[in-house]
Amino acid sequence: MSFPLLTATAALPAIGAIATAAVPAARRTAAKWLALAFSLGTLVLAAIALVRFEPGGSRFQLTESHAWIKDFGVRYELGVDGIGLALMALTALLIPFVILAGWHDADPLETNSSRWRPTQGFFALILMVEAMVVLSFVATDVFLFYILFEAMLIPMYFLIGGFGDRAHTGSDENAAAQRSYAAVKFLLYNLVGGLIMLAAVIGLYTVAGTFSLSEIAEARANGTFSMATSTERWLFLGFFFAFAVKAPLWPLHTWLPNAMGEATTPVAVLITAVVDKVGTFAMLRFCLQLFPEASKWATPVVLVLALISIVYGALLAVGQRDIKRLIAYASISHFGFIILGIFAMTSQGQSGATLYMINHGISTAALMLVAGFLITRRGSRLIADYGGVQKVAPILAGTFLIGGLATLSLPGLAPFVSEFLVLVGVFSAYPVAGIIATTGIVLAAIYVLVLYQRTMTGPVKAEVQGMTDLKVRELVVVVPLIALLIFLGVYPKPLTEIVNPAVQHTMSDVQKKDPQPQVEAVK
Repeated sequence: MSFPLLTATAALPAIGAIATAAVPAARRTAAKWLALAFSLGTLVLAAIALVRFEPGGSRFQLTESHAWIKDFGVRYELGVDGIGLALMALTALLIPFVILAGWHDADPLETNSSRWRPTQGFFALILMVEAMVVLSFVATDVFLFYILFEAMLIPMYFLIGGFGDRAHTGSDENAAAQRSYAAVKFLLYNLVGGLIMLAAVIGLYTVAGTFSLSEIAEARANGTFSMATSTERWLFLGFFFAFAVKAPLWPLHTWLPNAMGEATTPVAVLITAVVDKVGTFAMLRFCLQLFPEASKWATPVVLVLALISIVYGALLAVGQRDIKRLIAYASISHFGFIILGIFAMTSQGQSGATLYMINHGISTAALMLVAGFLITRRGSRLIADYGGVQKVAPILAGTFLIGGLATLSLPGLAPFVSEFLVLVGVFSAYPVAGIIATTGIVLAAIYVLVLYQRTMTGPVKAEVQGMTDLKVRELVVVVPLIALLIFLGVYPKPLTEIVNPAVQHTMSDVQKKDPQPQVEAVK
């Protein structure tokens, strides 16, 4: 039996979560280092999976399959394609930076406190989220995926509700109330989506007699499995609704600004750069693969919702006074681009959407983490409380600018490649949608550059006069992310080679071909 690499990659952070939680209360520093060590070990395993993966090989590789609940046909079945592998690697890459960035975020406020609060729990919960997200990217059994899709809500609820942003501008009681509201809203929205998906999962089993993606694909290829049109559409809507909440897609997005605003900065990164990617990934993996005809039927409506997300999210980002909420609304706009690329159903659009998931994760992590370092120094999330930071902390300001420029997809940085491919793919199939989507680029330039101008330039405010620049730990967090943004912006080939074969399989699932360019003959 070959080594179960995918299981090991998901199991290691889960084991690390248990070990970190078990560290004695007084040894908080040891718990932090232990959590970091397990996250780095997970990154090593993900790197091994990248090396072992053959882009030109079979669709799902490194497969594992074991009986789990025999009476109901549920299997512990894993396999990874290029899209799942890239997102698994992104998750494994970001978690060590999340842990380092949140090194002091869960320390007790009382310096002489020896109670458990919460340092060990904070890092254990982060590792548990990593384990569930990694496993969700490689699960090829629909029921197994559903369990993970719902289970990751539990540690995220406690991370949002139990470890709030200490830069809250109100009283402690108000901060606790806002934190609780954000956590409950996050949980309720995603639970409702998950319960609707559960009904669809049961419906799928009733029709297909199995939860296995590979068995359904084989039966469809052999002509022994088909669904009535109405059945397929209802099942698609059940799956898509849950994924649209997680993504988040307008109008199911309202939980995100609350959750990101009230959570600590590392947890905010965990939400938008890691957990939310499960929603868009699942649209590619399950909606398009299981329900190809229904996906094409729903395309016009989904494209409209994606366009609204792009423009609406960007407009609200322009008007924000809170740094973290601005980044949250910007992410809603970016997720609109991702979903637009997926449902354009062109190879360029879907390749761009997949790259967008990865590059958005890196760029948002870089921008949000630097913003978190800035907020920690000043103790405020309000843009108006800053000014002239670049004169007292030039490295902080410079890294903040690069993260912002990546967010607006400046050429030469990784998100530009993604956004360009999405727009090319959309323009070739839906020119009007492509034109509307470009307004998101213009608005992104406005909210990013205005944010930088108001916080970093101008006279130095008295409150930021003594602000220190980035420290060694913070540089270790930010510099590799910026380096990766530049590298993938200049040379995206390593990613495209992994992703493109999986995109072609998805295009084959929905039986779509790229539109042929209309070229007039030269007279």
